[in-house]
Amino acid sequence: MKLGFIGTGNMAGAIIGGIIKNGLIPPEEIIGSDISAPGREHMQNIYGIHVTPDNRKVAERAEVIFLCVKPQYYSTVIAEIKNVISNKQLLISIAPGKTLGWLEEHFGKPVKLVRTMPNTPAMVSRGMTAVCPNDCVSKEELEYVVSILKTIGETEVIPENLIDAVVAVSGSSPAYVFIMIEAMADAAVAEGMPRAQAYKFAAQAVYGSAKMVLETGRHPGELKDMVCSPAGTTIEAVRVLEKKGFRSALIESMKACAEVSRNL
Repeated sequence: MKLGFIGTGNMAGAIIGGIIKNGLIPPEEIIGSDISAPGREHMQNIYGIHVTPDNRKVAERAEVIFLCVKPQYYSTVIAEIKNVISNKQLLISIAPGKTLGWLEEHFGKPVKLVRTMPNTPAMVSRGMTAVCPNDCVSKEELEYVVSILKTIGETEVIPENLIDAVVAVSGSSPAYVFIMIEAMADAAVAEGMPRAQAYKFAAQAVYGSAKMVLETGRHPGELKDMVCSPAGTTIEAVRVLEKKGFRSALIESMKACAEVSRNL
């Protein structure tokens, strides 16, 4: 098998889906393991990959292995597979809080490790993933990992000391945006707009605004100023947001998020 997944949850499904959709690796060369029979069978039914309840089987058979379990299970999974992992295999972590040093220590031998931090928009091929390799990973191997992750969105190679910032600004931020969209829609409903229509208007406004930042290259403050006419409706809304501490709430929530990530 070219590719293995230990854990077949939402993020594994997003990555598998992106890989197959883009024709990078065929499903018959992908294997996934999960303790949940419904979870792994669901993945098999959707994508046609091989599945197993045995993590060691994935570790024995796959050239590249994604560790897609929750951070609290990493110690258990690594203890289970480390004796069958060779120095030719490539291991990719998606867990916050588990540093390259921590991973190397738990494997107890030199292994090729790439630490990554994707986010849930990967499920619609619009993800943002940070990538950080250890010293055992070659340039060509890193490029291969990046090519895999580009099937689910944008990818950036970063120094490891920025990973916790990535967790806050990208990994967890879809939740902040979803709350904002929900609140915007609630306000529109209060003004008489039907609920489904309110969600569409709010979500499209957020999507379009993000696209303007990415495609124009202009500073977000400059784009904000373009909307704020003198004595107009938008600047009044901005005034209230500033009064209520909108920026500060975002900054403080992200600092708290990064702190939790550091201590996982």
